[in-house]
Amino acid sequence: MHIVVVGCGRVGSDLATQLSEEGHTVAVIDKNKDAFRRLGVAFTGQTIVGSGFDRDALLQARAGEADAFASVTNGDNSNILCARIAREKYEITNVVARIYDPRRAIIYQRLGIPTVATVAWTTQQVKRWLLPQDDSIGWRDGADSIFLVERILPDHFAGKPLAQLNQGDDIHVVGVLRGGRGRIDAASIYGQEDDIVALMVTAQGLRDLDALLGLESM
Repeated sequence: MHIVVVGCGRVGSDLATQLSEEGHTVAVIDKNKDAFRRLGVAFTGQTIVGSGFDRDALLQARAGEADAFASVTNGDNSNILCARIAREKYEITNVVARIYDPRRAIIYQRLGIPTVATVAWTTQQVKRWLLPQDDSIGWRDGADSIFLVERILPDHFAGKPLAQLNQGDDIHVVGVLRGGRGRIDAASIYGQEDDIVALMVTAQGLRDLDALLGLESM
């Protein structure tokens, strides 16, 4: 995947380095060229001095070819502007913006832009939005036969019972994170856009899960 990261502070540099180490092509944009010193030695991507809403900088970053886009500067307005440009102009599917004011985050979520408030921000959270098909495992039993995984609910599951994710003895939905609040009644409620669903799966269920969610081709 080709991923554009705007902002090379602590979060942006950590995110860009991890993504690069995992084999993705990454372009990082920051106004301050000295910020790129934070990137790890394993970073093999591109660095661009400029603004995340500057046309020339986005052109250099190949935003038109990007599969995912994260704006993680220290300014709410800049992050939202960058995210909206990425979503509306470049039609990038997986877009996320870092927000310091959680009250604003609710508004921007309604605009269709996933946001994470600073108090809850981690590199792993933003990766869940950028790489919804990521097969990372949150927990596994000692015999590697049962796993706890999280997936962002695809848009086509919105409005459907989350119980439809249950597949025999191999896949069982156990919880959902919705609007920053965790719920354990997931099997009895309907899905909404941007839900993060927790599932217990067997080894077979882990192999079948992304096909079930329609993520295999992403």
